[in-house]
Amino acid sequence: MSEEKNQMSFLSHLEELRWHLVRSTAAIFICGIVLFAFKKQVYDLFLLAHLKTDFVTYQFFCDAFGAIGIDSDFCGVAFPQKLQSLSMTNQLMNAIWSSLILGLIVSFPYVLYELWKFIAPGLHENEIKKSKGFLFITSVLFFTGVLFSFYVIVPMSVYFFYHFEITDTIQNNFTLSSYISMVTNTLLGVSVVFELPVLIFFLTKLGLITPEFLKTYRKHALVVVLLLSAIITPPDVASQIIVSIPVLILYEVSIYVSRFVVKKQVNS
Repeated sequence: MSEEKNQMSFLSHLEELRWHLVRSTAAIFICGIVLFAFKKQVYDLFLLAHLKTDFVTYQFFCDAFGAIGIDSDFCGVAFPQKLQSLSMTNQLMNAIWSSLILGLIVSFPYVLYELWKFIAPGLHENEIKKSKGFLFITSVLFFTGVLFSFYVIVPMSVYFFYHFEITDTIQNNFTLSSYISMVTNTLLGVSVVFELPVLIFFLTKLGLITPEFLKTYRKHALVVVLLLSAIITPPDVASQIIVSIPVLILYEVSIYVSRFVVKKQVNS
């Protein structure tokens, strides 16, 4: 009888999880459909915004570096080549896929809320109160990553790849798919990186990470961050520093988060 109850409880949890996933998926699709309906505005004002010579980041970096006497490639930026669509269905499928990815980004707080609703019944009352703050912090970190990638990393990457050439014999003619994939992958990837303090929080809770471990490998983390910055940014020192600073700050914040978790565990 007890085994039958356990099986029923397991099946009911699966059913509950299914409905949370259904609602989360529905939210992503609804946001995606709305974005698809305004696809021209989404592409012109967001996805293709970095191809405009007057994009705010190019102007800001040009003025900022010039004010401190550093020459920057962002002054007089130009993108002469147009993107290519090489198949009949390419533009349609690209619009659908990018709308779904952006739908996931827009609906992220709701998807996170559905996950919290599934986990909440197994938490104590004080844990539920704390988790509400967790939802807010996680969402803020996620959208901070979106903004940072949109205004810093993506424009740097676009400029670099558009102007990088091995020899004059090779001409850059990028496809729509490769360009949009780079933009959307960067938006999602950087947003996930900005969740580092949250990840460290849970890994410390599980005993897989300690503050001492993070401090010991701080120098290794610095090297990795600088290498990544050199790959995704134009080859000038100023750009690489701009990308490295927030990631290193997040790493330092993660150390304090890990220390806080350990201290709370010891006291309890």
